[in-house]
Amino acid sequence: MTFLGMPGSGNLRGDEPFPTAARRALRDTQMRRNVGHATHTIRTKRLGAVSECVDWEELREAGSEIKDDVLARLPELLEELEANVTARGGVVHWARDAHEANAIVTSLVRATGADEVVKVKSMATQEIGLNEHLEAHGITAVETDLAELIVQLGRDKPSHILVPAIHRNRAEIREIFTREMPDAGELTDDPRVLAMAARRHLRRKFLSAKVAVSGANFGVAETGTLAVVESEGNGRMCLTLPRTLITVMGIEKVVPTFADLEVFMQLLPRSSTAERMNPYTSMWTGVHPGDGPAEFHLVLLDNGRTRVLADRVGRDALKCIRCSACLNVCPVYERTGGHAYGSIYPGPIGAILSPQLTGTTGHHDPNASLPYASSLCGACFDACPVRIDIPSILVHLRAAQVDSERGGMPGGEQAAMTAAAWAMSSPRRFALAEKALSAGRIVADGDHRITALPWPASRWTASRDLPEPPPETFRRWWARTRGRHSR
Repeated sequence: MTFLGMPGSGNLRGDEPFPTAARRALRDTQMRRNVGHATHTIRTKRLGAVSECVDWEELREAGSEIKDDVLARLPELLEELEANVTARGGVVHWARDAHEANAIVTSLVRATGADEVVKVKSMATQEIGLNEHLEAHGITAVETDLAELIVQLGRDKPSHILVPAIHRNRAEIREIFTREMPDAGELTDDPRVLAMAARRHLRRKFLSAKVAVSGANFGVAETGTLAVVESEGNGRMCLTLPRTLITVMGIEKVVPTFADLEVFMQLLPRSSTAERMNPYTSMWTGVHPGDGPAEFHLVLLDNGRTRVLADRVGRDALKCIRCSACLNVCPVYERTGGHAYGSIYPGPIGAILSPQLTGTTGHHDPNASLPYASSLCGACFDACPVRIDIPSILVHLRAAQVDSERGGMPGGEQAAMTAAAWAMSSPRRFALAEKALSAGRIVADGDHRITALPWPASRWTASRDLPEPPPETFRRWWARTRGRHSR
C-alpha cells in the first residue's frame, strides 16, 4: 500500500473568494427564503429526534472515539479492508488524487462497453468531478437521488451536503422538469406529482443500466462490507440491478468492526434527516453469484486526506460523517447559501475540508477566504454528532493562512494590531480610544449596526458588520455607580 504521503488534488475550488460571492448571495432574496425555511425545518425536527435519545451525548462521545481510533490506525485498517473485499470477490483500486480516481472509473466503465452509468448520491465523486470527466470521455452519468437529479437537470451546483437542491422551491423544480423531461406530461408544483415524474424517468434508467457508481458512508474493515444510507430507495436500485458496481470511497470512511456501525447508524439519521433510523440502508460484501452485481470494484480515494492526517489539529475534520448538521445551525450558511462557498462541501465543515484537501496557493486563492466564512459561534460543534471542534480548526486554519502570507500577518492587519497594542498598553490611551470609538454611533444604521466605514476600515465592513458602540462605556458606568459608593 503506497497511499501515505501522496499529493491530493480535486475539483473543489471556486472562482471567487467567499466575501465576494456572499455579497451577491445576500441580494438573492428567493434563495435566502428557500434556504432559511428549509434549514429551520430540519433544525427543528432534529432537535426533537435528538431530545428523545437519552444517551445522545454518550453516543457522540462513542462516535468521536471510534473515529479517533480509525485515524490512529488508518493504514492498518485500510489494508484489512482491502484483504476482505478481495477475499469476497471484489477488486480494490488505490487512487492518490482526483486524476487517478477518474481515470480508474472511466477505464472500468469502458471495459464494460457501456456509455451510461447510474449514480447513487456521492460527495466523493462530486469532489473529484467524476461526472464531468465521464462526460468528456463520452459517458453519461445519471444522478438518481431526487435532489441531485434536480441539480443535474437544472445545470446547477449543489448547495447543501444532504439536500443539494435546498435552494430551489417547488415552482422552480416544476420548470426544470417540464423543460428537461418532455415526456413527463402536464406537471404541477405538487411534491407528489414531481416525485412521480422523476420516478418514471429514473425507472427506465435503472432497468437499462449496465454500470452503477456509488459512494460509501462506511466501509467495514473486518468484513469488507460497504454501506450506503439514503431515503428514497434509488440507492437500492443502483446497488442491485446493474451488472457492474463501482464504489468510490474516501479512505477516512473505514470503520474497524461491524459493531461500530451500530453507533453511527444512530448518530447519522438523527443528525441528517432527523429520523430514528434510516429508511434505506444498503450493505454489500463482495459479489454473490446470481444475486446483485457480478463485478464489484472499490476505489479508495486519498485526494489530500493523508496530508490532512499529518495536521494534529486539522485532522479532526476527517472524522466528518457528512450529516450536514453543522450547516443547518450555521447563521452564515443560512444567509448566504451553499453556492457562496464555491466548493462541493459548503458550510462550516466545508470551510475546513475545501482548503484542507486542495490546499491554498496564497491570499488570492478563493479557498484562502473559506476559514473566515464563519461566525465561530460554536453552534456547529454543539450539533456535530462526532464532536468535531469546528471553531477551533477554523481558527487554526486562519492562523496557518496568515503565516503563509508574507511570512506573517498582512500589512494592513499588522498595522491595526500594532495600533491596538499601543492604545491598550496605557490606561489613559485606552480611555481616549473608547471616547473616539463612541463616534461610531453617528454612522450606525436603524438596526444599530455599522455596515460601512471609509478605507482602511472598509476592509473589515466589506464582509462583517460592527455593533453600534454603547451610549456609555464600562469605565464610565463603573465610575458613575461603583465609584460613588466606594467613597
